Amino acid sequence: MSLEKIHYTTFRQGSRTYFNSSLFFPKEVRRDVFVLYGFVRVADNFVDSVPQDPDGFHRFRDSYLKARKAGPVGDPIIDAFVELDRRKGFDPAWTEAFLHSMELDLSKKEYGSLEETLEYIYGSAEVIGLYMAKLLDLAPDSYPHAEMLGRSMQYINFIRDIDEDRALGRRYLPLEGTPLESLDRGYVQSRPDRFREFLQCHLDRYRTWQSEAEAGFRYIPRRYLIPIKTASDMYNWTARRIERDPMVVFRRKVKPSKLRILCTVMANLLGREQRGQR
Repeated sequence: MSLEKIHYTTFRQGSRTYFNSSLFFPKEVRRDVFVLYGFVRVADNFVDSVPQDPDGFHRFRDSYLKARKAGPVGDPIIDAFVELDRRKGFDPAWTEAFLHSMELDLSKKEYGSLEETLEYIYGSAEVIGLYMAKLLDLAPDSYPHAEMLGRSMQYINFIRDIDEDRALGRRYLPLEGTPLESLDRGYVQSRPDRFREFLQCHLDRYRTWQSEAEAGFRYIPRRYLIPIKTASDMYNWTARRIERDPMVVFRRKVKPSKLRILCTVMANLLGREQRGQR
């Protein structure tokens, strides 16, 4: 299998929204995006598999550190990422933070406060926004907005995956200051009004961060904006769907269909073209 096919397959298996949106980047950018997401998906797979594979994760982390220090290690996912890292000038602290958050998933199961959750989100999602900003050669003024986009999208994942995470013994959404003491299915189903109040608080938080993120779209060149805005739109769609029916998170995983994603791409593309003609 070619290197490009390896990255394509790894990314496709890990994320419907990101993957299908990213297909609309220019080819040279798309290749780099696939390298980036191939690296983060493989690391994530070690800690999210059932059972988890801590030895595999630690070998992966150690191989990355070796490749960054001494050169290729023979792992196509790691070697390609390190080449991208050097070519684009990623801050090594971003990858350190990412690997730290992944390692937390091996031991930490519940997050009691928003501060704890945000520490995890920085490494698991905000640095992905920073990688993307650097990969696209965006102005440094865009970086805070890129972080917020990663943060808001991760938060919707936490909301969407409440039941799935509980099955793994995890809870990322803090209960501090909320009307709930647990997110276990039985407990929540006997308190639907409290759960709705709980989710509304977190959805409002998401929208605040998402608004800050979208304010940074002005820094993104037109040829790159369509896939990014499409992914953002799909997370907004997910938030609206859950807001209408909070208990849906216990029935199924709320994800946009490939058709919805593609239709949103076309709507965004058409909207950009029409605005450009005015």
